[in-house]
Amino acid sequence: MSWVLVTGATAGIGAQFAGVLAEKGHDVVLVARDRARLENVSDDLRRTYGVATEILVADLADRAQVGKVAERLADEAEPIDLLVNNAGFGMSRSFLRNPVEQEEELIDVLCRAVLVLSHAAATAMRARGRGAIVNVSSVAGFAAMGTYSAAKSWVTVFSESLGTELAGTGVTVTALCPGFVRTEFHERAGIDMGALPGPMWLDARRLVVDALDDVARGRLVSVPGRSYRLLVAAMRLVPRSVVRRGSRSVQKRRNHERNS
Repeated sequence: MSWVLVTGATAGIGAQFAGVLAEKGHDVVLVARDRARLENVSDDLRRTYGVATEILVADLADRAQVGKVAERLADEAEPIDLLVNNAGFGMSRSFLRNPVEQEEELIDVLCRAVLVLSHAAATAMRARGRGAIVNVSSVAGFAAMGTYSAAKSWVTVFSESLGTELAGTGVTVTALCPGFVRTEFHERAGIDMGALPGPMWLDARRLVVDALDDVARGRLVSVPGRSYRLLVAAMRLVPRSVVRRGSRSVQKRRNHERNS
């Protein structure tokens, strides 16, 4: 079976991608910052599914370390047939309450790393005439809630553009735009999500299985969950002023919950 590469592979959506793909028989390159967690996930995948694994310890806010991952994507000796750009970056405070250096780090992880790794993967895949790229975006990219929304909006539009450029080459690109997913992401980012209704939460494994089905269909934008598909359709249709008011209301409620 072919090799796949997953960034942010030790937790949440990334760990689910690694697990589901290994279950399907794919060998997996795991990328994250924490070596101990990478080794634990790697050992578990090899033991459970009998696949080969590699680990790459990389902080995707660091340009040199992103370059190391790009080199692996360009390696034709053991080519990567699926790239999952999943590494996340969350912040609990609004733009003007954060140090600008932290905002820059978010852009490096969520945008620059996606750009560099997609370029390396797409170049190698196009030359072979096969491959797929999944860029994990977010429903937040259709809203207007700080740098995170802006970065995810960029990921979605970038993915659509790259997918259009690669049409007919045998290489596909899918922007995966989930809503709220049951993972440790919000806890690690210090974001309290206790007030969110249960039906709005997505199951991470179900999300990944559905996303891979959309990849197989060559779908450019994948929005898991009927509720979120309806929400995204509405945000695309209503005036942006309405989207901004809704986004402002959500942010005010979050700020109130954090300060109470």
